[in-house]
Amino acid sequence: MEQKELIEHIEKNFKYKKEIKVIDGKQFTITVEKDKVLNLLSFLKLIDFKQLALITAVDWIDEKKFEIVYILFSYSHIQQILVKTFVDRDNPQVETVKNLWDVASMYERDVHEFFGIDFIGNDDLRPLILHNWKDLPPLRKDFDSLKYSNKMFGKFKKDEEI
Repeated sequence: MEQKELIEHIEKNFKYKKEIKVIDGKQFTITVEKDKVLNLLSFLKLIDFKQLALITAVDWIDEKKFEIVYILFSYSHIQQILVKTFVDRDNPQVETVKNLWDVASMYERDVHEFFGIDFIGNDDLRPLILHNWKDLPPLRKDFDSLKYSNKMFGKFKKDEEI
């Protein structure tokens, strides 16, 4: 299917509120409410978006939200879709997609470790890298890396003293 036909097919079959934006001829985004994201991802997998390339997040600190981004690819359609949803920063939770793609478990662990987002239904969110980490997740915008470094490794000299 060409991109235009694919978008029409998604709009026809996925009736929930969504926002679709074309990035270029090979990729587009779909933004949905978090309680609809699992349904949309399931539908996309059924229409041959079988490759989950990545799950990541963006911290929109001023809006008090995290944006969760699922990057899917279809070899038959030669299209990439970025599925986006937002979760509240004070209670960052979304359903796991590990039952759709096995690799999602590792991506969810990564996002949990670095942003503090919980994936409901994923019972293995143990750290991949930051074992014994006791501070805010380091990719949150309210994480102060200089304060952390000074606490862990001593004060850094000012530029003029070097």
